[in-house]
Amino acid sequence: MSLSPEQAHNVADVLTSALPYIQRFRGKTLVIKYGGNAMVDEGLKNSFAMDVVLMKLVGINPVVVHGGGPQIGNLLQRLGKDSEFVQGMRVTDSETMDVVEMVLGGLVNKDIVSLINRAGGSAVGLTGKDGDLIHAKKMVISRRGPELDVPEIIDIGHVGEVESIDVSVVDMLVHGDFIPVIAPIGIGKDGHSYNINADLVAGKIAEVMQAEKLILLTNTRGLLDKDGGLLTGLTAERVDELIGDGTIHGGMLPKISTALEAVKTGVSASHIIDGRVPHAVLLELFTDEGVGTLIRRR
Repeated sequence: MSLSPEQAHNVADVLTSALPYIQRFRGKTLVIKYGGNAMVDEGLKNSFAMDVVLMKLVGINPVVVHGGGPQIGNLLQRLGKDSEFVQGMRVTDSETMDVVEMVLGGLVNKDIVSLINRAGGSAVGLTGKDGDLIHAKKMVISRRGPELDVPEIIDIGHVGEVESIDVSVVDMLVHGDFIPVIAPIGIGKDGHSYNINADLVAGKIAEVMQAEKLILLTNTRGLLDKDGGLLTGLTAERVDELIGDGTIHGGMLPKISTALEAVKTGVSASHIIDGRVPHAVLLELFTDEGVGTLIRRR
């Protein structure tokens, strides 16, 4: 059955409106942090894989960094091991770190690779230990209180921060027409593995690669003002003001800080987008309206 004239016009309009964006981003690198509902809903998983493959086919270079907190928690529960959190971070002893590596570097990473490959792409899975990609250091957490003369240092085990990034292996894959899929596990000078927040890893990789964009998928509409309205088209200076006046607070602060740091260190723009929307990445890239918050360098 052929398209009606109205359907044909709508389809042609959608396709041609994407052309200037494809021309602008062709040959550029985009780092995407993949997480939230988009990682667990089957329809959203498939739409994300198709988005990434289409980007690669039109000459854009996506680099995917993923999380996997819920999947780690589920396996720990099945193994009879309780999850403990301090300041939002999972306490990770040696046994838990084994599970983290199994889930992030194995189950989740290979599932994403398989999804992208089934959609027609050529994805390669990595952890930060491959190719000496992510050099980590142990995260130090402290707690202050009126009853304490000095801050209390809390040991949360194998939770790390990014010390440095070597993107040689990522560059090799990108220029070999592969799509890198990276699990946020780093290696320390002590030889230990460290679990690192995926947003932070994505931001640091975007900075080192001088990516055109950093895209963070979330389970929210984006950054909201005090009345619940969506904020977008923000400069780094405006974001600093919104943090200062308390508009940005709580759980959104770490994600915004990652996005802000990226644009301040050379990434052209950061996006915090609603991963609950099918094909959210393509809608954000190839339309004027987008599906989230855009933060520009200036």
